[in-house]
Amino acid sequence: FNMLITDSISTLPFVGPNYEKKLEKLGILTISDLLHHIPHRYLDFSKITKISDLKIGEVVTTIGTITFLRNQPTKSGRLMQIGQIEDDTGKISVAWFSQPFLTRMLFPGTKIAVSGELSWFNKNPAFFSPQYEKIDDNHETVHTGKIVGVYPATSGLSSKWLKARIKYVLDRIEIENKLDDSALKTNKLLAFSKAIRKIHFPENMDDTVKARERLAFNEFVDLLTKTKERKKKLIKKKGISLKIDDSNIKNFINNLDFKLTNSQDKVIDEIVEDLSKKTPMNRLLQGDVGSGKTIVSAIAAYATYLNGYQTIFLAPTQILANQHYESLTSLFPNLSISLVTANSKLITNSNIIIGTHALLTKTFEKVGLLVIDEQHKFGVKQINFLQKTNPHVLTMTATPIPRTIAQTLFSDMDLSVIDELPKNRQKIKTWLVPNEKRDNAYEWIKKQVSDYKSQVFIICPLVEESESETLKDVKSVKKEFASLQTIFKNLRLGLLHGKLKEKEKNEVLNKFKNGELDILVSTPVVEVGIDIPNATMMIIEGSDRFGLAQLHQLRGRVGRGTKESYCLLFTENDSMKATNRLTALTKTSSGFELAELDLKLRGAGDILGTKQSGFGNLKIADWSDTKLIKLASEAVANL
Repeated sequence: FNMLITDSISTLPFVGPNYEKKLEKLGILTISDLLHHIPHRYLDFSKITKISDLKIGEVVTTIGTITFLRNQPTKSGRLMQIGQIEDDTGKISVAWFSQPFLTRMLFPGTKIAVSGELSWFNKNPAFFSPQYEKIDDNHETVHTGKIVGVYPATSGLSSKWLKARIKYVLDRIEIENKLDDSALKTNKLLAFSKAIRKIHFPENMDDTVKARERLAFNEFVDLLTKTKERKKKLIKKKGISLKIDDSNIKNFINNLDFKLTNSQDKVIDEIVEDLSKKTPMNRLLQGDVGSGKTIVSAIAAYATYLNGYQTIFLAPTQILANQHYESLTSLFPNLSISLVTANSKLITNSNIIIGTHALLTKTFEKVGLLVIDEQHKFGVKQINFLQKTNPHVLTMTATPIPRTIAQTLFSDMDLSVIDELPKNRQKIKTWLVPNEKRDNAYEWIKKQVSDYKSQVFIICPLVEESESETLKDVKSVKKEFASLQTIFKNLRLGLLHGKLKEKEKNEVLNKFKNGELDILVSTPVVEVGIDIPNATMMIIEGSDRFGLAQLHQLRGRVGRGTKESYCLLFTENDSMKATNRLTALTKTSSGFELAELDLKLRGAGDILGTKQSGFGNLKIADWSDTKLIKLASEAVANL
């Protein structure tokens, strides 16, 4: 029967409600999602070898017949499956762990292909836990005897199971070759239908490179098309044109107890001009850590208030929402400002409302401006909760995004950049600390804390790359915390990680803020984006495992007071590549320069977060591929 790429995954055999849930965890809801769930690496099992020619350490496939297979208990009580296969040249042992069902499937006389690395077992050559599949004379192998993709999987869903479902679909589906015009042929891109087949079942490694390139191109085209559609819709929307009272705004700026930078003045002019237009503003405000984005957004909120409209501040975490609340209440003592948490009630008539995801379920009538802090933590659809009122939208990010990416990814937004720091901001001394100097560094930290009453952040990297912390990560940071408690036994330490309840997080942060803790040990997932002027040291463990942009963000958490501040990069990786990259951080304090460098050195994953969540959600493509971005932009312009 003919399948459609839009069909639900539940139409496949062997996919009942239980498997549907598991597939949903991997973001697979339709046949198209399944086909675009591509291998993250490949095993080359294409070398088919007779048993007599097998060599220890070689990764090969061999085909033979099972002579016996039995369950055998080990000393630890686990069951092992031990057997033998033979062909016309000899016999070889095979062994698996904890798969007792195999003895009911692979009985003597069954023809089987096994793929893996030949190693020693009980002083004899053997395949240990190899890939296997039953074969007959007419049967084409799927899991052995060729280049085999290894898929991102989840509990109860093996790579082998996913591959079998993909093969089932590809045998029964007609794939349209969209966008296969002369421009693609000129650039030697594969036809889409060919690319989908080759990414899953390549004949050689070159196939996988070409297939990935074509699918990445499609992903860029899809993203750019959606961006273009959003811009078209936005232009048609009728917004709220605000009357700008220049004298009131100038008075407010002149009464601040600090002077705005030229860059802030320029950005305020751009925003104020947008607010006076009938089309709703959709502007991205980029600014380095500590460049003063909050005051710019506050002035936009003040202009909105003078017109009788409300402003909503949407923050990704409770910690950042609290920080905005503190900043705005001190700037506007005469305005009614409310902070909405999961437990508090919404005061609907406040001039400024600040909150996290809890606000997304509320309804508002009089909103003139929506300020979103770090939109990539929400995803692009979230701002639709205010579509009735069509407010002006100002999105802020401290993630320095290279211009090529920003212009492509945010082509539906106008871009404002604050590219200078306020005069009073400290330059943070950054040092790369090799392993042999670690003990000296610890002694120096103790001295800084005792002599100058300074406070310290210690950041531990994630064990597993992810947008949210795993239990493994929490276990790792707890272990590090215990070790640091021994090293700094006379100091007061606190622990912060993503699995703590909101109340517990706030308690730890408040203790640190009030000077009741000397050292805060934390994972990077937790937003430590809170102003603690007395925190002068940022220690980053395993710094080689972070992107430069992320390291720069973490470094920006110190140097907010009057004391000299420091960032120490600890690493056990002494490779030239890691050293050169981290040395760049010690030499420059510009987030934008570092972002461009990161893009060249490591690709955009480091700039936009591991999964680039909300920032276009790239699954296959890479933002560092500027040639492919340009080609996709041209294709979208020609559509």
